[in-house]
Amino acid sequence: MESYMSFSKDMDEEYEKLIKRMNPPRVVINNESSKNATVIQVDSANRHGILLEVVQILTDLNLVITKAYISSDGGWFMDVFNVTDQDGNKITDEEILDFIQKSLGPDSSCLGTAVGVLPSTDYTTIELIGRDRSGLLSELTAVLSHLKCNVVNAEVWTHNTRAAAVMNITDQGTNSAIDDSERLSKIKKVLCNVLGGSSSTHSREAKTEVVTHVAAHAERRLHQMMYDDRDYEQVGDEEDEDERQRPNVSIDNWNDKDYSVVTIRCKDRPKLLFDTVCTLTDMQYVVFHGRVDAEGPEAYQEYYIRHVDGSPVKSEAERQRVIQCLEAAIKRRVSEGLKLELCTSDRAGLLSDVTRIFRENSLKVTQAEVTTKGGKAVNSFYVRDAYGYPVNAKTIDTIRKIIGQTILKVKANNSNERKQKVAQESQSGSLFGGLFKSRSFCNFGLVRSYS
Repeated sequence: MESYMSFSKDMDEEYEKLIKRMNPPRVVINNESSKNATVIQVDSANRHGILLEVVQILTDLNLVITKAYISSDGGWFMDVFNVTDQDGNKITDEEILDFIQKSLGPDSSCLGTAVGVLPSTDYTTIELIGRDRSGLLSELTAVLSHLKCNVVNAEVWTHNTRAAAVMNITDQGTNSAIDDSERLSKIKKVLCNVLGGSSSTHSREAKTEVVTHVAAHAERRLHQMMYDDRDYEQVGDEEDEDERQRPNVSIDNWNDKDYSVVTIRCKDRPKLLFDTVCTLTDMQYVVFHGRVDAEGPEAYQEYYIRHVDGSPVKSEAERQRVIQCLEAAIKRRVSEGLKLELCTSDRAGLLSDVTRIFRENSLKVTQAEVTTKGGKAVNSFYVRDAYGYPVNAKTIDTIRKIIGQTILKVKANNSNERKQKVAQESQSGSLFGGLFKSRSFCNFGLVRSYS
């Protein structure tokens, strides 16, 4: 039986390679058809998950997707994206344009493979999830520092009383991956004890895993971990949430076409498209058609979906679950608090020292991104006070004096400025025009279907 399964898997992989050779992806990058953005069109053989792979590549380049058109009926898909850089400008850097072409085009090693990265011999990846509380990141990094581990990269999210992290760590002495099984077992045990340190009737099990298999994309893993942890289930009083900040997600069945239509309206923010597509993909839904408009302060997304078994949303319970999961996916990455950026030479225990200073000054980290490269540490933190309120300016001044005025900076969010800039520009030259003003776009004959 095992040899048969292996043979079947090999046959499936060879079939996918054959389809890719017969229908290689085609990428067209156009800087002329839109006044405000670079237009990227991707055509390829269709399969489940390929939309997520394309969106992931674009968002990992820190490109802002202002508009998108998605169609994947039949055996072919066509996606069109209007993208800008973080300042709202067209993409003119030849290295970036060449990377997009190679990543999405016929010679791509990215499309047609699972969304993920190979295990690294340079570091060990640890995944953590547990109950959120003030000072948790400080405690975790202090433990790692005590165990002679250095955090080289990390993503930390908090949502709905839960905290999740994907951390890449090395041995402080060798600056290489940790592969001693006894030492890794001890690290897991101690971290799990820290995660489970707050007793509560709402607490779910704390989990710590060392990743030895093919590791998924860190942000996708955070979505998967928090979804598996059921962070979409409401904890506490729903009335405490500001309704103005809550995403507006609705699902209706379009019976004539046997689709479920998902509509999302919410405040725009970076990587919103990745978060919603990631969630639909991991919930085993296929996006057949869609449109995205994020040129203003509010983002609008519309997806025509079916489950992988071919059925639309079949019950009210399923409808509510999809709505809850999409709301949670959007809110997990909402940047609550003041953004602080630390840039300095990396050293052992740096992250532990910085987060300890935050904790000692009653700051709670709601989100963090830690990166080190070439001996430099560039860490971003979103912080609030211990009770979840905005931080007092005097507290920030005190912390900056301790850490260093030039090392720790308060970062302004320039997304509003970019939105204003885009809104003032004429949209008459847009490739999309009025195409998406109604749901009838599916009948315009623009969808390429291959049998």
